[in-house]
Amino acid sequence: MVPEREGVRERLPAGATAAGRPRAPRLDQPRPPRRRLLPEWDPEAFGRISERIARFIGTGRFLVWMTVVIIVWVLWNVSAPRSLRFDEYPFIFLTLALSLQASYAAPLILLAQNRQDDRDRVNLEQDRKQNERSIADTEYLTREIAALRIGLGEVATRDWIRSELQDVVKELEERQNGHKDPHGSLPAMRAERPPERDADDR
Repeated sequence: MVPEREGVRERLPAGATAAGRPRAPRLDQPRPPRRRLLPEWDPEAFGRISERIARFIGTGRFLVWMTVVIIVWVLWNVSAPRSLRFDEYPFIFLTLALSLQASYAAPLILLAQNRQDDRDRVNLEQDRKQNERSIADTEYLTREIAALRIGLGEVATRDWIRSELQDVVKELEERQNGHKDPHGSLPAMRAERPPERDADDR
């Protein structure tokens, strides 16, 4: 026989089993950001700073200040008392400082040039789209002007209407003078005109 259990199994509280299980990630909430070993920075802000530095390096003010600093550095380490000199000839520390400045200046200038190239590329793309829109508008206006010319060619001009009225007046005068055909009927109000005259009147 299976021995009876000594007691009734104790009922766990409702949240006890749920607390013991690992919680699955919820789908209605965004995941927490992962921790990164490398520091994060804003590329746009870094690019703006690099452009400012590159613009300053490319000015005459920077060249003047760097020349003044180098002259003062050399004169101090040549003419100052030996105990106050910090970089004697051959000025190794000055060489290292200039090398460090050049090693940082080159990538900053390249970064600024890349950003300028990106801006130029965007501007060229916008100019190309603007040119395409201008060409499309020009073609549309050309078609509209051609349609207007064709329409105006079919409209009666002032000279053509004047010539028609003169013909009608002439025919009315002939009617009043009693010009009749042999059958006794009145002549037609207007004889059919050749197409060459209509084209010349227009």
